Amino acid sequence: MPEEFDTTPGCAGRLDAEDDLAHLRDEFIVPVTPWGEEEIYLVGNSLGLQPRAVQAYVDAELDKWGRLGVKGHTEVDREPAFPWGSYEESLTDQMAALAGALPSEVVVMNGLTVNLHLLMATFYRPTQARFKVLIEDHAFPSDHFAAASQIRSHGRTAEEALVTVAPRPGEDLLNADDLLEAIFEQGDDLALVLLPGVHYYTGQVLPLVDLVEAAHEVGAMVGFDLAHAVGNIPLSLHDSGADFAAWCTYKYLNSGPGATAGCFVHERHLGRSDINRFEGWWGTDKATRFQMETVFNPIPTVEAWQLTNPAVLSMAPIRASLEVFARAGGMGPLRQKSERQIAYLDHLLNEVLAGRVESITPRTLGERGCQFSLRVIADGHTGRGVFDALESAGVSCDWRHPDVIRIAPVPLYNSFTDIHRFVHVLDGILS
Repeated sequence: MPEEFDTTPGCAGRLDAEDDLAHLRDEFIVPVTPWGEEEIYLVGNSLGLQPRAVQAYVDAELDKWGRLGVKGHTEVDREPAFPWGSYEESLTDQMAALAGALPSEVVVMNGLTVNLHLLMATFYRPTQARFKVLIEDHAFPSDHFAAASQIRSHGRTAEEALVTVAPRPGEDLLNADDLLEAIFEQGDDLALVLLPGVHYYTGQVLPLVDLVEAAHEVGAMVGFDLAHAVGNIPLSLHDSGADFAAWCTYKYLNSGPGATAGCFVHERHLGRSDINRFEGWWGTDKATRFQMETVFNPIPTVEAWQLTNPAVLSMAPIRASLEVFARAGGMGPLRQKSERQIAYLDHLLNEVLAGRVESITPRTLGERGCQFSLRVIADGHTGRGVFDALESAGVSCDWRHPDVIRIAPVPLYNSFTDIHRFVHVLDGILS
């Protein structure tokens, strides 16, 4: 509702006062500039802020290690009480809720690209006739590299098997009709569709359900990289019918650099005996795991894809963040706040920066999360120069080659005042 907004600091203050989730900002540590002010931290799409509870949770595990040694794998004597041997289970229910999945379909393990490789080892099973993989032309490099190397591992080249879909000439966004047309055009040749839930460069949300339906109609498997989606937009992974998905946890899930990633496999694939899987000790039946047998008896959940025991010190921060999501009431209330912040920033960009900055992120709410991808079009300014000036002025954002400044007002901790301050700083730089 743009009519409720104006460009004054008082409007931002009023919106913050009306925000039922404003108190959650206090649960995070905001970096401070060299001159003693809180940064305008708008880069949660790259690395989320540290929840204040993280240090206590990590310290608790270090303390347990010191007191109990190896017994910490099975014993707990103080709160928070989670033995290391099953630590990943303490994250499952809340992570599944954010992904819109069943708990049996979600596990926290490894890193994002490792999980993509493990999942493609299962779901990319090319034949002589059906061997192609469809991705977007401007895929995140890891996704492109992973898909191309999986293709090579099956004796083919990316040139013959990798199909890419690009935006139309003169456009920045992928056209959903073009994606669907490409899926049907490849038809019987297509083995796998691998696409993002939210595009890292433009912030565009892709129509997951439509893509899954199209891929399955032609007989292909379909998976999603949800690095920029989980914790950003509401998801219904189970209902979408996707075969698999993977995501990192250090962006919108605020779990720290390189933290353990998330993994989804649809329940229709769980417990199958005819499925290919790269296997490890931690994926075999929990009840007999320590009998040290060499016959693999897969856990009847996505946990069967686990290779090794959980990285507890990397998982402890995830618990701290997931608990803040729970206190927020989940993605429903957070999305409501995010939509209001999106509308407010749209208004300020139109009123204050029109003709000098353009957003290449879709305008329709259903096609965007909280990320804005901004392009500087003001005469006499380069995008990279403006980015550097923003950083020098205490704004944390990020630069993506060739010409985009990405910012993300994250509803868990960013205020309307953050948004107003950012626009005021950017206006000053361009003036």
